[in-house]
Amino acid sequence: MVAKAEAKYLRISPFKVRPVLPLIKKANIDKATAILSALTNKGAYYLKKVLKSAVANAKHKGYDESKLFISKAIANPGPILKRYRAASFGRASPIKKRMAHILIELDTPEKIIQKGKPT
Repeated sequence: MVAKAEAKYLRISPFKVRPVLPLIKKANIDKATAILSALTNKGAYYLKKVLKSAVANAKHKGYDESKLFISKAIANPGPILKRYRAASFGRASPIKKRMAHILIELDTPEKIIQKGKPT
């Protein structure tokens, strides 16, 4: 792991973010940014923001942006806001407003090759 970025308590369900994750895993930064820009769902918007933050963190550490790729991208569930709505016959039905925590980790190909070599 070269750099990482995490966004917590995002008001989107992790179920809506997870279908986008396989599209960008193991992709370099330019390709992942292009994919996320082309998608129109809200999950891609949040992923693009977290990816931009991870790239900025890697640049701050002195890594070259062109050599980076996404090694890990996950969307975990956060806390759930529980609300109630009026239903028929005087009952109340629950509404679950879900939140997500998104984590993106960047790595370089050289580092992966070094991990695989026996010493």
